Amino acid sequence: MSENSNKMVVLQVLPELNQGGVELGTIEIASELQNRGIENYVASEGGRMEFQLERLKVKHFTLPLKTKNIFKMYLNSLKLAKIIKENGITIVHARSRAPAWSAYWAAKRCGVHFITTFHGTYGLGPKDIKKFYNKIMTYGERVIAISNHIKEHIMEKYGTDEKKIRLIARCVNMENFDVENTSAERMISYLEENKIPEDKPLITLIGRLTNWKGQKLLIEALNKIKDLDFHCVLVGDAQGRVKYTQELCAMIEKYGMSGRYTFVRHTADVPAAMMVSAVVLSTSIEPEAFGRIAIEGQAMGRIVVASNIGGSKETVIDGVTGKLFESGNADSLAAAIRWALSLSPEEKEKIGAAAIKNIKEHFTKQIMCDKTIKVYEEVMNQK
Repeated sequence: MSENSNKMVVLQVLPELNQGGVELGTIEIASELQNRGIENYVASEGGRMEFQLERLKVKHFTLPLKTKNIFKMYLNSLKLAKIIKENGITIVHARSRAPAWSAYWAAKRCGVHFITTFHGTYGLGPKDIKKFYNKIMTYGERVIAISNHIKEHIMEKYGTDEKKIRLIARCVNMENFDVENTSAERMISYLEENKIPEDKPLITLIGRLTNWKGQKLLIEALNKIKDLDFHCVLVGDAQGRVKYTQELCAMIEKYGMSGRYTFVRHTADVPAAMMVSAVVLSTSIEPEAFGRIAIEGQAMGRIVVASNIGGSKETVIDGVTGKLFESGNADSLAAAIRWALSLSPEEKEKIGAAAIKNIKEHFTKQIMCDKTIKVYEEVMNQK
């Protein structure tokens, strides 16, 4: 450990700063560290969320940290080591695999603390060929798991000692996801901009258009309950998956439901999109590492219907704060949506209130930040 090891100075390292859970978590921790007067920095390739760091007055170092080229990763480690030494950094917190290797080498070179956050169940590839590459995320003195699902995955696949894993759930920023702060003007604007009908109960699925997010499963399920009055909104970018989008449209047309769906590529106002919805869905057919949509929907007091796998099992209390359905089962999903749409106003209000209470007690930004900084203090205080 270096001589200047008593003061907590944090460097978070990630591939880029475009929209996503990893990026959002980085900004949230940077904000809290600033609020507490703790010096901190971020290193990445940059992106559209970089302005948020500027607003927080957190210095950002732009490096090609998305690269998986071993030589460039080594060069990044030298640059990070220079940053660590020049800024008196004592904790390096890595949030993704490629930059984690560079960050690990740099932290070792400088004799400072190294922490990781395991954000997903990274694919192991054929014959576990990627296992060594992934394992860098277990090299932290402390390994933060974003859900119990991820914690079990780390222990099972990588043999990591449970003693060094810290379970810290992802969170909702309750300032943004607040029923009282989501104005009628914002909701009307969202509906009008996206040409969404205002006279139907809206069923909303937010997530990029990709098979594992379960859009096909949802279309299959809604065909089974098309006797009900509803309109479905699919919010998410196809990210170039033209064929998949065409397949979804073909399914909708085959079931004679073309007029009952709206595709929204992107919305900057997710709280408004949720607030106008009767049902907010999380239909993933593979386990979500955590599942942010399920907690954001609950924070808005909506009826959340989610798959009974992955992180959703830990955030949705079945029948109390929402409904869990059997993953991959269109009949089960159809039944869950029918249940949600048939609730009385009193039942909706009761579930919505329980959902908001659940989030406020377990999944706020403050809880996540407090626990993360406690991990920082833990490594700083160890002998």
